[in-house]
Amino acid sequence: MKAIVCTRYGPPEFLQLKEVETPTPTRDEVRIKIFATAVTASESLVRGLRFPFRYRLLIRLLFGFKAPRRPILGMVLAGEIDALGRNVTAFEVGDPVFGMSQRVFGTYAQYICWPANGVLTKRPANLSFEEAAALPYGGLLALYFVRKAGIKSGQRVLVYGASGAIGTAAVQVIRHLGAQVTGVCSTANLKLVESLGAGAVIDYTREDFTRRPERYDVIFDAVGRRKSARALVDAQRALTPGGKVTSVDDSFPRPVPADLVVLKELAESGALKPVIDRTYPLEEMVEAHRYVDGGHKKGNVVITVEHDSKT
Repeated sequence: MKAIVCTRYGPPEFLQLKEVETPTPTRDEVRIKIFATAVTASESLVRGLRFPFRYRLLIRLLFGFKAPRRPILGMVLAGEIDALGRNVTAFEVGDPVFGMSQRVFGTYAQYICWPANGVLTKRPANLSFEEAAALPYGGLLALYFVRKAGIKSGQRVLVYGASGAIGTAAVQVIRHLGAQVTGVCSTANLKLVESLGAGAVIDYTREDFTRRPERYDVIFDAVGRRKSARALVDAQRALTPGGKVTSVDDSFPRPVPADLVVLKELAESGALKPVIDRTYPLEEMVEAHRYVDGGHKKGNVVITVEHDSKT
């Protein structure tokens, strides 16, 4: 099968298209024929080893010293069940599925084997494979942090970084819960964030939200302190009494299968729509990573995976 292999840490050019062995599922696994995946910010960071210097040794120990121990990156997918382990009863061959795995990379490929009880479920009936691949990363992380912050109906919530993969999902989930959402993004993305349900949008290139009169029950940093630290220095003064600031860097969420089902239901109801900035074929993975490295993507960058008649 075809796969993108990360030969060493560094720039996108270290991602190479290669022929590798097609995996065989164990008794509790399913093999998935992948039709779409996505390049997430997390994979970009791992590939480039773009972490603070004090963490790089730890990252090398966890992922591999000179190159990722699992050289095929990628954590989200949409595809169909291609083969079943003998113990698997939850799926059938041909089932359209989507999902995410933080523990096992490998979705930059034509096939992958995953545990049948992992974060994997039937694809939303109203979405294409490309759209479904754009849901899990931002959607699952947004859902986790929205719950962690205890956001509920009637609250005023500001989402900083509202145009990224996590931010676009968070705006929609928070709006679905009945809270009032203010999105912070760049000039180019104001209309996008407004279209997702934000009641107000603030252009961070022109205005400091902490100097406005509005106060928020929750400020959610959806991009991480590597990018937001300077902008959020004075965030406390934009809070209501008892309000809180929460960031995607505050904890390391572990998505669960039940949350993926929630995303599926939200998507099928129309409450959550995937946002796709650009789509690249698997063969143009280097260009896709180069674009994500730029830090200005809107929503998700999706990768399509083609199969010839022999695969």
